Amino acid sequence: MTRHRISAPVVDLLRGLDGPRDRQLLFGDTVHIEETKRGCARVIADKDGYSGWLRTDQLTADASATHWITAPATHAYQESDFKSRDLVSLSFGSRIQARTETDRFFETELGYIPKVHTAPITAKSEDPVEVAELFLGTPYLWGGNSRFGIDCSGLVQAGLLACGVPCPGDSGDQERTLGKTVIEGTPAQRGDLLFWKGHVAWVSGDNMLLHANASHMAVVFERMDQAIHRIMDQGDGPVTAHKRL
Repeated sequence: MTRHRISAPVVDLLRGLDGPRDRQLLFGDTVHIEETKRGCARVIADKDGYSGWLRTDQLTADASATHWITAPATHAYQESDFKSRDLVSLSFGSRIQARTETDRFFETELGYIPKVHTAPITAKSEDPVEVAELFLGTPYLWGGNSRFGIDCSGLVQAGLLACGVPCPGDSGDQERTLGKTVIEGTPAQRGDLLFWKGHVAWVSGDNMLLHANASHMAVVFERMDQAIHRIMDQGDGPVTAHKRL
């Protein structure tokens, strides 16, 4: 298998050649091609092992990233001047290669990106919930993984990968592999995860959750007791697991 990287800001990873979106990949994410067909490639994402189809014109040759985007989103500009034309928008977590730099910008293949919106590729965040809070207000998008649209498991993955913690892409796999199950009745604390069938939420504080959900169609804070009752009332069942990382 040959390694390539994603060359578009956000790319849908499809279940089949003409299938629905299962997840998304971001600019600079690396993948291995398993097969090609009709101008598309079935790939495996290096960051989480997720497999799916995308267009081959959304791939380019691999190149070592030097920095990653730490702001919720950023722009690449035509010149090293914030008043110049913006060429493309990138989401948090995108990986870039700095070619040259000025006082305030890195020159990249996409244009000039503000240095203040980046960190060295080896830098890690310390608090995954703080990372997830950057997505507050982001529209809910099934299978989404970017500041432009994200779902519950995408929000968990964004926080953990930024902290250097391996994390699957789907909530079911996250429930099976992340953390340790907390004894029933143990008070939840910041950084815990609550799981339902098909859903996951960060515990962000005392009786407070942070999650992307289809009821609000956004990433929101919601009282834990309120969310538990709401999810039960809408027919999606009780909490299936309380995990501590």
